[in-house]
Amino acid sequence: MLFVEYPKCTTCQKAKRWLDENGLEYTDRNIKEENPTYDELKEWHAKSGLPLRSFFNTSGLLYKSMQLKEKLPSMSEEEQLRLLSTDGMLVKRPIVVTGDTVLVGFKSERWEQLK
Repeated sequence: MLFVEYPKCTTCQKAKRWLDENGLEYTDRNIKEENPTYDELKEWHAKSGLPLRSFFNTSGLLYKSMQLKEKLPSMSEEEQLRLLSTDGMLVKRPIVVTGDTVLVGFKSERWEQLK
């Protein structure tokens, strides 16, 4: 299991604690140091079943400063994926990736499926 996080993020800290408390093994990856690639994001998006918008950190400063709320609707999926792959601070976290599951954000009730 891959756990993609930003260590300073309190939600990521809660998610990591949940994984540890539930005895789940994972590989930790700092999204700021190793941003997801275009190919990873494309694969994760497909596996997640979520709209691509769910992968954007809409509460982030970078998202707001780039005025993406206004720009995303007119961007193609390809353009959005390319944009997400440029900076980890644009990507919503934490992200958990297993063989067939991708979870974005932390909601313990949804994460129960990882057990």
